[in-house]
Amino acid sequence: MSPLRDLLARQIATDGPMSLADYMQTCLLHPDHGYYATRDPFGVSGDFITAPEVSQMFGELLGLCLAQAWMDQGQPDAYLAELGPGRGTLMKDVLRATARIPNFPRKVVLVEASAHLRSVQAEALAGMDVDWVDHASALPDGPVLLIANEFFDALPIRQFVRDHKGWSERRVGLLNEALAFGLTEDTRVDALSDRLADTGVGDVVEVCPSAAPIMTEIAARISDGGAGIIIDYGDWRSLGDTFQALEDHAPVDPLANPGQSDLTAHVDFEALSSAAASCQVSPMTPQGVLLERLGITTRAQALGQHLQGEALDQHIAAHRRLTHPAEMGTLFKAIAITPRGAALPPGFDLASST
Repeated sequence: MSPLRDLLARQIATDGPMSLADYMQTCLLHPDHGYYATRDPFGVSGDFITAPEVSQMFGELLGLCLAQAWMDQGQPDAYLAELGPGRGTLMKDVLRATARIPNFPRKVVLVEASAHLRSVQAEALAGMDVDWVDHASALPDGPVLLIANEFFDALPIRQFVRDHKGWSERRVGLLNEALAFGLTEDTRVDALSDRLADTGVGDVVEVCPSAAPIMTEIAARISDGGAGIIIDYGDWRSLGDTFQALEDHAPVDPLANPGQSDLTAHVDFEALSSAAASCQVSPMTPQGVLLERLGITTRAQALGQHLQGEALDQHIAAHRRLTHPAEMGTLFKAIAITPRGAALPPGFDLASST
């Protein structure tokens, strides 16, 4: 039994059932027992693998994509930023791929709340000009060239279940001393008033309260110049229960061992796009389509010329994992953000293939 489970049970016994957002926030970021505060969750030895850990090609192509957007805007005096930078692998690949581009920004600002992960990132980016901030609101004023890969999926969500009259909220309470899901009585949810038309009884809609303010902060900086690329798993509009927990690369009960597993939910790209209304937002594009437009197959062939045996097999598998519809290619989506009137970054300047 995880130490955090007893703390949560006492809190619920005192204050009543908690929202799913409060549960996720505590499980992921509790200073002593939170998931991100106590471990490095990435890679084969962790609980999940993100695209930058699959292959260097992912970060290289996104770095060059941002570089082209920067050049198209006349090379503004910008800085690089990443939300939720994991081990620092993605930013390291971006910096390497753009190293020979004259005057390309080298100043990096990472948005990271975990002290443990900051130390991992510092080691990966040793010798680079890097600063850390706790929240997107603390990013310097723009222009900025920004990436957020698998950041928004870890933000706490609230879940609402449609009934005949409106909505009931799913909350975490106690049942026979065990953590359990329950529902509130019918309540009016103004944020979901427009979802009554496209949902039916029993449908679940997820709302991420912190996503829109973060996107608004990002857009405020990009409106001064630069570009942002958001990649995550999800779809255009939230519908269905997507809350999940991963431990050792396998799904587990999200209430079983609080603080011991990664908690995520699919991203609502429509909500993200609406929150960036001060900027131009691209159509949502599947990750595999985007990477193919950016030339991943050509890059994979070039890298593969120097490989053989098991190394070549792994390289081919990495290309497939990033792009194939049966793997990350379709599940993960991407949008780009640029100032109004600016050209969209390469790969985003075509009609969406969703």
